[in-house]
Amino acid sequence: MKIALINENSQAPKNELICSVLKKVVEPMGHTVYNYGMYTGTDKEWLTYVQNGILASVLLNSGAADYVITGCGTGEGAMLALNSFPGVICGYVVDPSDAFMFAQINDGNAISMPFAKGFGWGAECNLEYVFEKLFGCESGGGYPKEKQQVERSNKKILDAVRANNFHDLITCLKGIDQELLKGALGGAHFKELFYANSKDEALTAFVKSVVGE
Repeated sequence: MKIALINENSQAPKNELICSVLKKVVEPMGHTVYNYGMYTGTDKEWLTYVQNGILASVLLNSGAADYVITGCGTGEGAMLALNSFPGVICGYVVDPSDAFMFAQINDGNAISMPFAKGFGWGAECNLEYVFEKLFGCESGGGYPKEKQQVERSNKKILDAVRANNFHDLITCLKGIDQELLKGALGGAHFKELFYANSKDEALTAFVKSVVGE
């Protein structure tokens, strides 16, 4: 699995810590981490939590990433931004039980975490346990055991509702402020990572029309 990490400006100084813990947990499982920044609080390329949603949607819909880890100060804004786009199901995860139940019940492809609120002593331990529960077993199994089939059925219903309610991503991206879009896709290593991993020719061509080769 290709796992993308995205940090917005307010919590960018924690990018190195989050990335190192994520790699520590998931690389032994056979997953690969792609760090899309922000990398520091002084990066020239600036991401807001709204732009986290744009970037995450492009990565997930193109196949450049299979899963996105993101967040903001409270985690709420980034979660709302990601869920504003088709092809993205983002859960709000604070602790390991959140991670496990989101994976098993909702079977999404992104999480948003609070990287300021409650992020104090032992925060790296919480991150480690969250990533273990999120990626340590196959998702979508349903929870609790006696409700497995019901939860799997509910997820299919949710997918159908979302498919009805959302436009295709390129239509969505064309309709938003193009400077906001360019900023979201303007990270220092975006082109290098995205073009090497995208599987969607139409979306790749659209991205190239926005930020170039």
